[in-house]
Amino acid sequence: MYQKSTGQRRTLWPGLVLLTALVAMITGCAGTSAAAGSRAEHGKASYYAMKFQGAKTASGERFNQSAKTAAHRTLPFGTRVRVTNVRNQKSVTVRINDRGPFVRGRIIDLSQSAFKAIGNLDQGLLDVKVEVVR
Repeated sequence: MYQKSTGQRRTLWPGLVLLTALVAMITGCAGTSAAAGSRAEHGKASYYAMKFQGAKTASGERFNQSAKTAAHRTLPFGTRVRVTNVRNQKSVTVRINDRGPFVRGRIIDLSQSAFKAIGNLDQGLLDVKVEVVR
């Protein structure tokens, strides 16, 4: 492909290569989300402190430590995900009802009930795999 400019012919290949690389980077990053039909998301899970009991979540409902709920940065409210502790292979299904976590390296915040189902609260953080169920 060539573009005519002031009597000279110049190639568009460098621009196409750059555009292709940019598209590959963007779609490569999108592949790590836990959206339905995509690969699992891997990272750290934490749990909510007791001070948030009863507080309003981003979805508008009251937070309940006893419910199997979680916060995720991008998944729609109401999405159900399976969270698996990669060390012991225990898993729990939770419903997304809040936004977060907003701490680097963490991919999901769990209610204490959900966290206890796959690990010990004393651990504080767990290495997990997150998969959309529906």
